[in-house]
Amino acid sequence: MARKRKAQQTRRGHLLNELRRRFDEHELPIYASAIAFRALISVIPLALLGLGLLSALGLKDTWTNSISPAIKPKVLPAVYDGINASVDKILSSNSAGLIAFAALLAVWDLSLGMSAVMRVLNHVHDVEEDRPPLRRIAVAVGLAVGVGTCVIGAMLLLVVAPRAGGALHVLLGILRWVLAPLVLGLAVGLLVRFAPAQKPQARWASAGSLLVIVTWIVATLLFKLWVTYVANFKSAVGGLTGLLLLTTYFFVSAAIFIVGAELDELLRKETRGRGVTLPDLVESVVRR
Repeated sequence: MARKRKAQQTRRGHLLNELRRRFDEHELPIYASAIAFRALISVIPLALLGLGLLSALGLKDTWTNSISPAIKPKVLPAVYDGINASVDKILSSNSAGLIAFAALLAVWDLSLGMSAVMRVLNHVHDVEEDRPPLRRIAVAVGLAVGVGTCVIGAMLLLVVAPRAGGALHVLLGILRWVLAPLVLGLAVGLLVRFAPAQKPQARWASAGSLLVIVTWIVATLLFKLWVTYVANFKSAVGGLTGLLLLTTYFFVSAAIFIVGAELDELLRKETRGRGVTLPDLVESVVRR
């Protein structure tokens, strides 16, 4: 028993050392920074797209009842009046034109980010990029649309679901914390499956993907708690701190995704192509 436990500890140490080595060898912090930058830039068109969808779906009161009250105490009155006036003008304008413009701008920004994801996953899987340029562009745009749709869907689930009336309010208020991770898990699956030049074997839930989703949820909850109870954008220091933490949040999210992909590739090599799936993880926990 002691030998088996020691062997497991040795194997974990080997995986951690190999993961650290690959992280440095593939220059993953540089790619994480590039992905985080494009994600940060895409926040503006995605926010415009979200507002356009709220207007088109007849959910304009979501801004007044849910989003606006969370922003008002955090900023100066003049700043809030400016934000509120801008949003009111956006919500009262032609939503079709806004949705089209914001969607095109978001796809452009996200496509550049997807190109960085494609390159880093090629490094992770040790494959050469042999796809023609037009196909690479098509894949990047397709991933931008798919991942962007998943992100917008998760955001709308978290923001709009609690505003439903009656018994639906309670049901969706609970289900949103189940559905939103599933939608984000779909986004991770799209990236892992289609971004590399050579598609890895499809698995329903790998250890790396679970690491990405769980860690991202924890990081998001921590960021939300900071915004809700600590953040104060009424001073220059508070505003700069908020920008710094937002940038850090995007960098950490990108780094988590890359680490998860690296972990999947290491486990695939350790298990000779099988990988470690959700049933494997459940079985290992039960055996303990």
